[in-house]
Amino acid sequence: MPRIGVGTDVHRLVDGAPMHVAGLAWPDEPQGLAGHSDADVVAHAACDALFSAAGIGDLGSNFGTSAPEWAGASGCALLEETARRVRAAGYEIGNVAVQLVGNRPRLGPRRAEAEAVLGAACGAPVTVSATTTDGLGLTGRGEGVAAIATALLLPTPR
Repeated sequence: MPRIGVGTDVHRLVDGAPMHVAGLAWPDEPQGLAGHSDADVVAHAACDALFSAAGIGDLGSNFGTSAPEWAGASGCALLEETARRVRAAGYEIGNVAVQLVGNRPRLGPRRAEAEAVLGAACGAPVTVSATTTDGLGLTGRGEGVAAIATALLLPTPR
């Protein structure tokens, strides 16, 4: 039976940190995201959706601050390892869809690049979209960036 999972991630914007979102570096951004790893909200939300669908925990229980080997890890490295764990749990990844919520970075010009990088990391189709909150909430005020993801898993044929 197919399984669907949902994942959400939020990180605050800080001065002096590099910006990594959707598997890409954004060197022209004046702020980056704070976190235990590279704080890539898109990749992290995708991981959480995959973990949720497989029923094998979440980002924190798999790669949290109690796992120092993942400190500073790229979102793509986390997504690749998540996909490995999902497959080991007996599932194939049908697809992942992620929506970035925030004012920055402007995803549109690099959407295809992001989808290719994230898809390669998890070995399945990934689509990425983006929206703003019209000035409302922490993303609208420019305090942080969020992402929401869904993932479809199919049982591995036996």
